[in-house]
Amino acid sequence: MAASELNTGLTFRQDYFADPAAWVGLVALLEDTFGIDVGIQDCFGGPDPTSMPFAYFDENGVCVANFSAFSMPVMIDGRLVKAAGFQSGAVRPQWRGRGLYRDLMNRAFGWCDAQGFELGLLLTDKPSMYEPYGFKVLPQHRFIGVPPAEAKSAGRSRALSIESADDAALIRQMLHERMPVSSVFAVAAQVEMFLLNSVFDTDVCLSYLEEHEAIVAWKAEGTSFHLLDAAGKAMPPLSAILSALAQNPDSVEVCFSPDKLGWQGTAEPFVSDISLMVRGNSAERLSAPVMLSPMAEF
Repeated sequence: MAASELNTGLTFRQDYFADPAAWVGLVALLEDTFGIDVGIQDCFGGPDPTSMPFAYFDENGVCVANFSAFSMPVMIDGRLVKAAGFQSGAVRPQWRGRGLYRDLMNRAFGWCDAQGFELGLLLTDKPSMYEPYGFKVLPQHRFIGVPPAEAKSAGRSRALSIESADDAALIRQMLHERMPVSSVFAVAAQVEMFLLNSVFDTDVCLSYLEEHEAIVAWKAEGTSFHLLDAAGKAMPPLSAILSALAQNPDSVEVCFSPDKLGWQGTAEPFVSDISLMVRGNSAERLSAPVMLSPMAEF
């Protein structure tokens, strides 16, 4: 249903990121609604080029409602799946209850179906809103256990800063060249959300493992080591990661399926107010415990 049919007097726009003013309008909508500044992406080359936004603007150019789709290929059971993520869903308070969000969702889901996406993913604290559109909650699990035996030689690591142009360029390179961290379930290609999450969560440590030519995102909390993500042409074993980072924890928590780490942890339910939801036939193959890396959250 178009805006004119809704009698709103608004203008519908799609794929509008080439218009700087419209992009600023979306940045303002998300900051006003969620208190997050996605305009930070301008420091890293701009928004995701695969993103397809659907939005309504008022006569003054204010973005009053938006819902976006973007490409996020994932690996599922060793198969690369053409997947789309859905994000930036928001409506200004004075425009709610008029069917705008429902209209934008239908446009985005229809566009993705026409483009041949096999899987849709979203994160939400309101799962019931998306169930009528074929989405179902995918339970997430962390993998927890004792650390592996220390690697004999794992080389050195150095800390990276997202604020350094050289380090940011290295991170982007590693993300573009990355092998998925898991064959069970993992994001295969997504750069922008990794960079954005690195900025939003200041507790995340980013390190470059020189011998393995890989970057790792991690946290240390007390005597526990948390591995959030890794990116490189090959996946370093967990023993090498811990050795290179000079970490000797009592316990390890891995936030993705650990099948490539040379280590097995116990899958424990990840309790959160935010649910990961999936839509599409490929979702039926997701039977083993999985988790979306926090660095890929959107």
